[in-house]
Amino acid sequence: MDFSGQVAVVTGGAQGIGRAVAERLYSCGARVVLWDMDIALAETAAAEIGGETLAFAVDVADWVSVEAAASATLEEAGRIDVLVNSAGIAGLNASVEDYPVEEFHRICAINLLGTFHTNKAVVPAMRQQAYGRIVNIASIAGKEGNPNASAYSASKAGVIGFTKSLGKELAGEDISVNCVTPAAARTRIFDQMKQEFIDYMLSKIPRGRFLEVEEAAEMIVWMASRENGFTTGAVFDLSGGRATY
Repeated sequence: MDFSGQVAVVTGGAQGIGRAVAERLYSCGARVVLWDMDIALAETAAAEIGGETLAFAVDVADWVSVEAAASATLEEAGRIDVLVNSAGIAGLNASVEDYPVEEFHRICAINLLGTFHTNKAVVPAMRQQAYGRIVNIASIAGKEGNPNASAYSASKAGVIGFTKSLGKELAGEDISVNCVTPAAARTRIFDQMKQEFIDYMLSKIPRGRFLEVEEAAEMIVWMASRENGFTTGAVFDLSGGRATY
């Protein structure tokens, strides 16, 4: 796939799936821009990826922060052709009756409102240049709902619904908006989970193993490519056989 001349923004690009996607996009010729809360880690990642890779400190839950990053990206790089929205958190595992209200709000603010903010920020530039590709990272939990993970499951279900809505809004233009529903991959997000919950997720994957971030990157980068010009508002499965729809 050839991304020469394109600028690709990857949120949460300092680590995990986002980092793997950023590296793959760079290897395909894109100029990569990392948006991440951990600016020190993002700057290290940008230096390791190489080239003219940029890093900006961004809190996706804060519209002002996202809007400023979009403006800075356009000023520095001139355009935004691709958005891969990978920033997200798992949050606390607890039953609904025991779930702290503020924690539920925090997870939804990052995972769902963050998706709204980042998508909203890049769409005007994509419409102006009459081209764009957006890939939002949802989760198999958004399809099935994981017990004791109501906030995460609900927020990722929201990402699916939001993607379908925006995909239809932009269907008359050469702007594709899709999402992907990965099963769990071994990333730093596991640090937020109890071992029993990690074991539960593994038990649900027919492949019998966790997703590799490089596997996720291959599908996501194709979804963000010029070749993916017809499908929009769709949900791509990356669940190792877990999903039934």
